[in-house]
Amino acid sequence: MLSDDYATRMTNGMVSTLLKLIFQIEIGKNEENAFLDQEIKSKFQERKEQIEQGFINEAENKLLEELDPDNMEYFKLTLMFYYTLIEQDPDFLSEHDFSKGEILDGLRYVSKVYGYESMANALFGENEE
Repeated sequence: MLSDDYATRMTNGMVSTLLKLIFQIEIGKNEENAFLDQEIKSKFQERKEQIEQGFINEAENKLLEELDPDNMEYFKLTLMFYYTLIEQDPDFLSEHDFSKGEILDGLRYVSKVYGYESMANALFGENEE
């Protein structure tokens, strides 16, 4: 349990670091103003609601289907999405067939799509595939 808490805090800190370095967003201070694009903000709210309702896999699938490598606002959305997942209780994630490992895999994947693979590898470690 203690190691899960530590891993969660570390991942949380790593996503916070990406948000700060790339988008100048400080979680707990200015994330409510994170989205410049209302459509992206709306999509983020929809994904959060899906998470809250337990439709985590569906929310992630939709998120990944809509990836647009030319839209950095969407990268911001994905980082905020995974940050929201990290904040969930591990039991809640488990009940809805989602793991912390899947969060890291998703973060690595979207970071690669948006050209931040080396930064993600430095923060999250290399994928062991």
